[in-house]
Amino acid sequence: MDLSESGERQISWAARSMPVLTAIGERFALERPLDGLRIAACLHVTAETAVLLGALKAGGAEIALAASNPLSTQDDVAEALRSYGIAVHARAGVDRATYYRHIHQALDLAPELVLDDGCDLVNILHTERTDLLDGVTGGCEETTTGIIRLRQMAAEEALRFPVVAVNDTRTKRMFDNRYGTGQSTLDGIMRATNTMLAGRTVVVAGFGFCGRGVAERAKGFGARVIVTEIDAVKALDATLQGYEVRPMAQAALLGDLFVTVTGNRDVIRAEHLSVMKDGAILANAGHFDVEIDVRGLDEMAHEVHRGVRPNTDEYVMPDGRRLLLLAEGRLVNLTAAEGHPAAVMDMSFSAQALAVAWLVGERANLAPGVYDVPEEIDHEVARLKLAATGIGIDLLTAEQEEYLHSWRMGS
Repeated sequence: MDLSESGERQISWAARSMPVLTAIGERFALERPLDGLRIAACLHVTAETAVLLGALKAGGAEIALAASNPLSTQDDVAEALRSYGIAVHARAGVDRATYYRHIHQALDLAPELVLDDGCDLVNILHTERTDLLDGVTGGCEETTTGIIRLRQMAAEEALRFPVVAVNDTRTKRMFDNRYGTGQSTLDGIMRATNTMLAGRTVVVAGFGFCGRGVAERAKGFGARVIVTEIDAVKALDATLQGYEVRPMAQAALLGDLFVTVTGNRDVIRAEHLSVMKDGAILANAGHFDVEIDVRGLDEMAHEVHRGVRPNTDEYVMPDGRRLLLLAEGRLVNLTAAEGHPAAVMDMSFSAQALAVAWLVGERANLAPGVYDVPEEIDHEVARLKLAATGIGIDLLTAEQEEYLHSWRMGS
């Protein structure tokens, strides 16, 4: 089986669990809302992403794709996408320089719209490819990490075009971040280590939607879960849900498995690494490979044994302790596993596709900045997902509608 045929099978399998996005692609093929539009995308090159790009291409778009993480790229899917007529600049396992070269190659399309997953493409546009900025009329961002960076750009009035914060929809935060990240992160950890979670102590750094999902799934496997946080409200939430909350300096002494899910850098640093147990496992489910201080770990280690298991490197400390780093500190769920299940990405990418069509219609009226996905799109995605799974919900009666929209009615 050649790569293209293998990729086609992977995409077809994913599409089975993505009925909402498939239906949107069929609608786009009829309406052609993106006719002639040039799109540069920096996304994970997976089968689920291929279904999204297929829907956009059906809507008339010309697309160039670079990978948002070299370790998540599925080469067979990339080859299948090329056979669809999509320019793919990605290959599994490339070095950092090649990763950025691929982003530049995608930008050579001179895009009118950009799709980003982590803000690297948008960052390069604003720093190294400013000659293209006048032609870009809008974009979409898929991740929490990317939106943090975009909001900083907007606050400094550096952002030059409107960007839709696809990550911030209610459906994505609930379905993708919480349930998708929770399941796929533990999937990656167990594939890489074959470890048993029951009875182990799992430290989850960050109690946002992704951290909640990881903590819930670890607890469901029988683990003792400790949460670390910098936000008092989230820490209180974790406490009231029954989790132990500690600073990382204390949690580092207790954990068997550490999972970072913060969107920030240096969450696990040298002072934490120096007191961890022998055999402690380090995994990152935040977007970039900066949450665990991998460089510091390299400098501290007396020996490094690469690939003791697939996606597992063993760092031997001078005192003989062994620390296990998964996926080189990159996204463990997309490197050691397959990322979110297709059923999860069906909702996230459906919101992305509908947001692209909305942005194309509204971009002339939008000033540079970060915009929420219109609420009606969020509700439409949820409604379509429920319908695809055969679930019905109640409708308000006329009297209930009147009651909710009138302040004159008393109790």
